[in-house]
Amino acid sequence: MDWQPFPKVELHLHVDTSLSYEGVAQLDPSVTREEYQRSFAGREECADLADFLTGVPRLISLQQTERGLQMLIQDMFRQLAADNMLYAELRFAPLQHLQQGLTPTEVVRIVEAETERAARDSGIEARLILCSLRHFSADQSMETVQLIDQFRGSRVVGFDLAGDEAGYPLTTHLEAFRLAADRHIPITSHAGEGAGAESVWETLELINPPRIGHGVHSVSDPALVKVLKDRRTHLEMCPTCNVQLKVFPSYAEHCIDKFHREGLSLGISSDNRTLTPITLTREYEKLEKTFGWTKADFLTCNLDTLEAAFLPDTRRQELRRELIERYEAL
Repeated sequence: MDWQPFPKVELHLHVDTSLSYEGVAQLDPSVTREEYQRSFAGREECADLADFLTGVPRLISLQQTERGLQMLIQDMFRQLAADNMLYAELRFAPLQHLQQGLTPTEVVRIVEAETERAARDSGIEARLILCSLRHFSADQSMETVQLIDQFRGSRVVGFDLAGDEAGYPLTTHLEAFRLAADRHIPITSHAGEGAGAESVWETLELINPPRIGHGVHSVSDPALVKVLKDRRTHLEMCPTCNVQLKVFPSYAEHCIDKFHREGLSLGISSDNRTLTPITLTREYEKLEKTFGWTKADFLTCNLDTLEAAFLPDTRRQELRRELIERYEAL
């Protein structure tokens, strides 16, 4: 099956680590395709998280100016169009883009304005999630949530905590999550990727997000899987990236099919398109080839994903109708 024409919904996409070669070359014409593969792009199998993140500092260094941030969004929307994206949530950590004098407010303003323009021109609906990182301080996480509140009513819609969950505690960031709750800011959080099922339990118990990034180590704890199913906690799943990081020995051993068959709410995402050499269309192809997924499986996942999206209900229902109509027509 050719999955490219099918409309897609993606919620877990780190835009700041998803620059294509064409995007990098526009910002630094000296970079050859060979150098991009060697110094920016991730390898299909990584020794560890440090190996996976090798190219990130140089990648982020290209995103420190207004032009760099605008190019980042333009390049992302070209990739979204190639995947036939209906709706995408793009996440990034604004405090990583201050090296050349931009303020956090300027960073978000530039990215939000370019996302607004690109969404209008392309017809692809999109929203922005601002990330804090596990190794950030409590004050930095608070500042990130305050930025989201400052841009209320724009395409900035939610807060995420990403980064090394095994090495840095969630508790550092609890005040930021409390502020998000007080300001009615939607939240998601990475858990159960770099650490075990206990990371997911902790996240549910301390902040109880409606969505969890990855959550794949939950598979080792049937009681946790039941809680996730009963609560309809949506899992933002990125199978190729998980295999790349050796969370699972092979694609066939990934838990996504098991969770889908058991009726958990989950969606399919690419995660980091520079670091993980995948598009959403290719991810669909792998799911079909490995697990026999059909049009009905992908429609179910996309509907679950739209249900979990940080969108007003009226817009959600409009996109739901469009998704179903376009699936029926294919």
